[in-house]
Amino acid sequence: MSIMENELKYIPSFDDIVFENRNKEYGAYKIRKKYNRTVLWAMLVGVIVLGSVVITPYVMASVSERRQQREEKAVTAEMEKLDQPIVDVPPPPPPPPPAEAQAVVKFVAPKVVDSVKVEDQSSFATVDEVKETVQDEAVVEVVEEVKEEVQDVAEEQVFFVVEEMPGFNGGDVNVEFRKYVFANMKYPEVAAENGIQGKVYVQFVIEPDGRLSNVRVIRSVDPVLDKEAIRVIESSPKWNPGKQRGKPVRVSYTFPITFVLQ
Repeated sequence: MSIMENELKYIPSFDDIVFENRNKEYGAYKIRKKYNRTVLWAMLVGVIVLGSVVITPYVMASVSERRQQREEKAVTAEMEKLDQPIVDVPPPPPPPPPAEAQAVVKFVAPKVVDSVKVEDQSSFATVDEVKETVQDEAVVEVVEEVKEEVQDVAEEQVFFVVEEMPGFNGGDVNVEFRKYVFANMKYPEVAAENGIQGKVYVQFVIEPDGRLSNVRVIRSVDPVLDKEAIRVIESSPKWNPGKQRGKPVRVSYTFPITFVLQ
């Protein structure tokens, strides 16, 4: 009875039936026994790979969008050319009002004489005439002095932006003057031996007669390069001066010179 119960409890699998009376140590039996577990692992790996393929584009798109937002918020400043700053030019100061000239009339004590000729009376001027003459002459002198002061102030004023900007050789400054600078610039040997290079910014004033003055470096790279940049600018021929209201005026200009080793 117990034998029959054991036989009923033991139900052979399909693999046991197939490999009954066969060599189970050959290897095929073990492979078939592990088949279900292998299929399960294969399905899990497939699901993971498929999920990665589906989810990865969304993750990459999200990361790219955040990176683009950060780049849009970032501010990048790159200076290739230094344009002239836009500055509101203040109008010239009005001339001061003419000083009120006060006539000073010296009091002359009357002199008693025996008689006064009619001819002598015509040679004297009245007090009002003397006062008017003295006042007119003083006003003329004050006006002339004020005009001279205003003219000196106008000549000394330096503009950054004018109605007609200065020119060089009848063309664009950024083209014609740049050609002149690079044609006459000599790279210093000391700077070349030490590998020194960079961009030097030079500021100068174009005078009403076209010559250059007040040449100075406002952004330096090396004293050797600064000296060469100043030399080239000072050796420049005359410019076409800038004009304000049709008259030549002093104009400040900034020009970058690039020193690059070839």
